[in-house]
Amino acid sequence: MTTIAYPHIEIDSNGTPYITGTRTKVEEVVLDQLAHSWDALEIHRQHPHLSLAEIHSALAYYYDHQEEFDAMIEDGLRHFLALQASMPPSPVHLKLKAMGLLP
Repeated sequence: MTTIAYPHIEIDSNGTPYITGTRTKVEEVVLDQLAHSWDALEIHRQHPHLSLAEIHSALAYYYDHQEEFDAMIEDGLRHFLALQASMPPSPVHLKLKAMGLLP
């Protein structure tokens, strides 16, 4: 099996891919693309500390590992929704509901 090197990507001791020399996870770049439909130029505008080469490398890494990333993102979403469901409504939410501004 061939090992592919990804310039600008390093894997930490937990197996999490980061953009080299930053604290930006590959997952963060991917979520910007998936959630906002941003292309590499828009991601660069939103994160000017990242070069276009770093962004493209992160996206290439994602597409080469898409199945595992998508599963990780789905697990994170399920975890978030479970936490959200377990929390009581906020006082602001209750007040807006009482005012008839929320269903």
